[in-house]
Amino acid sequence: MNQVILPEGWPRPRGYANAVVAQGRLLSIAGMIGWDAQQQFHSDDFGEQVAQALRNVADVLRAAGGKPENIVRMTWYVTDKREYLAAGRRIGAAFRELVGHYDIAMTAVEVRALIEDRAKVEIEVTAVLPD
Repeated sequence: MNQVILPEGWPRPRGYANAVVAQGRLLSIAGMIGWDAQQQFHSDDFGEQVAQALRNVADVLRAAGGKPENIVRMTWYVTDKREYLAAGRRIGAAFRELVGHYDIAMTAVEVRALIEDRAKVEIEVTAVLPD
């Protein structure tokens, strides 16, 4: 079971955790983007690309014998901060559906571009699977 770390007197962050302690087998998931298993994009919509990237993360987790609650860290690379913020409701809905919890240490970074030209978001994940 993961333990969220919150220093005394700090407000609980909204939508993520400052730190997480976990014990088990480490699973590092490479950056997942908004294309399907056949590397095809079905949308240029930011929210839909996030949902697909999260589905890809969930597929890799399941293949390793894990579940979304095993995620302890995420790093999001986005090509447009404003587009990311504007899609907040759709991102939140996809996150709740596919991940289901916010006890994850997260970082989001705006980048100039991603390697795949159509990609608007790339999400890399660290999970700790039970022994």
